[in-house]
Amino acid sequence: MSHPHPELGPPPPLPAGALRIVALGGIGEIGRNMTVFEYEDRLLIVDCGVLFPETEQPGIDLILPDFEYIKDRMDDVEAVVLTHAHEDHIGAVPYLLRLRPDIPLVGSRLTLAFIESKLTEHRIQPVKHQVAENERHRFGPFECEFLAVNHSIPDALAVAIRTPAGLVLHTGDFKMDQLPMDGRLTDLGGFARLGAEGVDLLMSDSTNAEVPGFVTSEREIAPVIDDIFRTAEKRIIVACFASHVHRVQQVLDAAAKHGRKVALMGRSMVRNMGVARELGYLKVPAGLMVDSREIEDWPPEEAVLICTGSQGEPMAALSRMANRDHPIRVAEGDTVLLASSLVPGNETAVNKVINGLTRWGARVIHKGNARVHVSGHAPAGELLYVLNLTRPSNFMPVHGEWRHLRAHADLAVQSGVPRDHVVIAEDGVVVDLIDGRARIVGAVQAGYVYVDGLSVGGITDLALKDRRILGDEGFISIVVVVDSNTGKITGGPEIHARGSGIDGEAFDEVIPQLERALTEAAMDGVADVDQLRRVVRRTVGRWVNETYRRRPMIIPVVVEV
Repeated sequence: MSHPHPELGPPPPLPAGALRIVALGGIGEIGRNMTVFEYEDRLLIVDCGVLFPETEQPGIDLILPDFEYIKDRMDDVEAVVLTHAHEDHIGAVPYLLRLRPDIPLVGSRLTLAFIESKLTEHRIQPVKHQVAENERHRFGPFECEFLAVNHSIPDALAVAIRTPAGLVLHTGDFKMDQLPMDGRLTDLGGFARLGAEGVDLLMSDSTNAEVPGFVTSEREIAPVIDDIFRTAEKRIIVACFASHVHRVQQVLDAAAKHGRKVALMGRSMVRNMGVARELGYLKVPAGLMVDSREIEDWPPEEAVLICTGSQGEPMAALSRMANRDHPIRVAEGDTVLLASSLVPGNETAVNKVINGLTRWGARVIHKGNARVHVSGHAPAGELLYVLNLTRPSNFMPVHGEWRHLRAHADLAVQSGVPRDHVVIAEDGVVVDLIDGRARIVGAVQAGYVYVDGLSVGGITDLALKDRRILGDEGFISIVVVVDSNTGKITGGPEIHARGSGIDGEAFDEVIPQLERALTEAAMDGVADVDQLRRVVRRTVGRWVNETYRRRPMIIPVVVEV
């Protein structure tokens, strides 16, 4: 869960003429991006994304920002500005709109098309407000100017937010590729113009703050992909993010050049690329695409599959291929290309997929052994460039884990921002911009909200702890029948175990101890079922720990007759 802040109390009432900034996700973590701006009791939200679960969160599908801070103020929300269409920036929008469906969604053409396609699955018809770079739009007291930024998805935007309290520049996710696939450069001239006007607070992407230098151009990936296609003997399977239009375009271009047919696999991949193609962001040569059900009929040396699963997601197509649980059977001589970066925390899952595919004879190419991906985030050299262009009075690093935030803060100080004007916040920390100074003034609730199937928020951290114990140690159930008046045993105990690694006959050793403990409890007048359960749990748990050094879940069932 997000870290609590006991040293910070609730924030004071917002002073007149001040701007309040509260990140409900995306600071201190990579994902779940959502920032709330407040001025004169009106709210503007920038991004509303999800975080994907890690191995210690079994059974969880998605992690949402905590809407508790704004839940009772939904009528105060002027709009939700979406900087781009990655899941960690738009994935939680359907859940926010359950609280108020008519909140205007503000974004570029492709971003709104992607979110509308997603909302269709949730049966929500959104209120859209399409914007483009170099435009200004007012939402209540917030005047928003939009600037083009280059990222690993087309149509990404930075947003400059003007209020009487000052000018805030939120970069969104960006990099400064000088030869982008779509020719759309990050608007450095616009950043410089805002710097000349006076940026009171810069909120900038910190993901690659520890990486020196400047980003490699997307165009340098094309020759590597072309060489992979030229040397591939049989089928080519490409796994990448379902929103990476530029990478899919490079694969389509290589397939067309080498006379291969292409099929898309995975619901999100088919949906997003269909939208991108319809809007003209993806150029598909005539006759290149075939249905995924037909691709197996083509000779392996003429077939290309583009699918999801580059992060080792267990239910994604690539993981199922590695586990032989998919209609596509990876075979000797196939080439698998993981054309994406490795999201921190997914290393074990991805390595497992690579090993599984290699076992079936595939040649697996990934970022570790070939230049098949470049990051969508600006490294330190580019972050310094933006700091020097904008010359902010105050700086707040966003979108990153703590090490990224610290590294970015150090860059800001090196560029001339006074150290006491650099604010390192975290999810839930409240920052007020007052009289040209940004300061931390308190904290609000900003924990994890878990989505598990149709359940939203029903799973707690305690429930996840139980799941981890069950997964790691198994469980032991003990059924005892007792007299409702005296508490004496009239049946059992019966002990059953699953996943604990303890043989059933071994429990013969603990049964006398359990009977003795329950008899002593009855003699002491203990007849309450809850108290008897605690006796059972304590007795069996102590025995298992002393005998096996294990801590399985103990489930006592006491039946009164």
